[in-house]
Amino acid sequence: MSDADVAVLLLVRVVVGLIMIMHGLNHWRGGGRIKGTARWFTGLGLRQGVLQAWASVLTEVGAGVLLILGLLTPLACAAVISVMLVAGLLAHRPNGFFVFKDGYEYVLTLAVVALALAVLGPGHWSVDHAAGIDLTGWTGGGIALGAAVVATGGLLGTFWRPEPKADAEPEADAESKGGAEPRSPVAEPESENTPDSVEQEAR
Repeated sequence: MSDADVAVLLLVRVVVGLIMIMHGLNHWRGGGRIKGTARWFTGLGLRQGVLQAWASVLTEVGAGVLLILGLLTPLACAAVISVMLVAGLLAHRPNGFFVFKDGYEYVLTLAVVALALAVLGPGHWSVDHAAGIDLTGWTGGGIALGAAVVATGGLLGTFWRPEPKADAEPEADAESKGGAEPRSPVAEPESENTPDSVEQEAR
């Protein structure tokens, strides 16, 4: 591995790690803080919003720190992928692809970068390398993707209980009376009470 390769891997680890840490800190201290984050998760259909809020803080900050250190890299990447899967499926998928429409473009990019990092490994400037932990290639990628899918499936299967959609008739009545179209709590959380979406936090 050349010095350039090592430097690029370090750069990717630090940047993605800092992004994840900022995500976690924003869920904790930004916007409506933990209560606002809990309300936002509840709006996505996840039960026990406070638990989800703290879990997101610990997962995102923890994954970010591990990535910067280059420690247990496949598991750190799995955490990133899982967070982005949940965000993409619940918050961004209904809005389409493009990030400027709050779509899943951004979270997809972060998830793929994390998977690539799990395959390539953290490089020589990492705790994994110093400790002789060599989980790269298909092994590293398989651990990251497999753990992420299992964690995401377990979270959704255990906590995701979306409310039934309201009938279309009230919306039609509002439009016929000149009222504003009802807003989706998933696509447009109230900024004064809830944190920004995962994509918006990193801007």
